[in-house]
Amino acid sequence: MEEPSFYIDIFLQPGEFYFGDCDTRIRTILGSCVAITMWHPEKKIGGMCHYMLPKHNRNAHKSHLDGKYAEDAMQMFLHEIKVSRTHTREYEVKIFGGGNQFPHHEQSIFTISDKNIDMGHTLLRQHNFKVKSQHLGGDGHRNIMFELWSGDVWVKHVEKGGLP
Repeated sequence: MEEPSFYIDIFLQPGEFYFGDCDTRIRTILGSCVAITMWHPEKKIGGMCHYMLPKHNRNAHKSHLDGKYAEDAMQMFLHEIKVSRTHTREYEVKIFGGGNQFPHHEQSIFTISDKNIDMGHTLLRQHNFKVKSQHLGGDGHRNIMFELWSGDVWVKHVEKGGLP
């Protein structure tokens, strides 16, 4: 689909979430964080989250959602899907990121990037989303650009250099 003559260009910082319509492009840069994109091909609506951590220990009295956490970002998607009167099965879902930012340093068996990837897959399975495409893991960072008018997601993966 052709780029519209006017569109809203959204840049997500870590922990942010955006859901919009066909006149929107969403961009972000990911390191160990993960982004999930969801797009409804008929309604040309969708969104992106940029979460930093899999989950947090929420106090029982604290109920607001925080996009820094995968579990909360998924709840934000589910809310938007409900409000738009659509269903999870109707969305094209793609997941990106989880790059190792310190490939030459000794680390534990599971890095935060590994945990972010695992949580993303777990949540998508739990809510019956089918992943159409993914670009996960490895070293370095990714530039992500998601066009809501077409559903296309563009990825530029920049791997870390060979510095120890």
